Amino acid sequence: MDYTEGKMGRVFIVRVDHDEDILIELQDLAKNENIKSAFFYMLGAAGSADVVTGPKEKSLPPDVDMTSFDDARELLGAGNIFLQDGSPKIHLHAAAGNRNGMIMGCLRNHTKVFMVMEIVIFEITGITAERVYDKDIGFSPLRFYQ
Repeated sequence: MDYTEGKMGRVFIVRVDHDEDILIELQDLAKNENIKSAFFYMLGAAGSADVVTGPKEKSLPPDVDMTSFDDARELLGAGNIFLQDGSPKIHLHAAAGNRNGMIMGCLRNHTKVFMVMEIVIFEITGITAERVYDKDIGFSPLRFYQ
């Protein structure tokens, strides 16, 4: 385990509109507002998304199981923003469901809003953290620097 301590910075209240891509909008906002470390939660509806629903088998690096949906689903999610290679990287996990069932996992590639998505972003200041790719485990865990 590794950890660091920071302080609450700015708070952003964000509305992402119909057919906009959540991941692109969050990344653009982070660049425009120079957000280097943050946590966010969101609620609304998504019209389509690609979702990593876990590894196909319990092994490292994982061979991920990807599923998609292209129908309107209510969505509740949480994620964070940290830099990777100097650019904001969005890590977003969510549950999305409708009468046809639920999908839960890590949203990737595209995430189109249906109607509206409301997001609250809590910036974290006083820390130096970034995502660094580790080829042995196949993803980019957070690294903290003093």
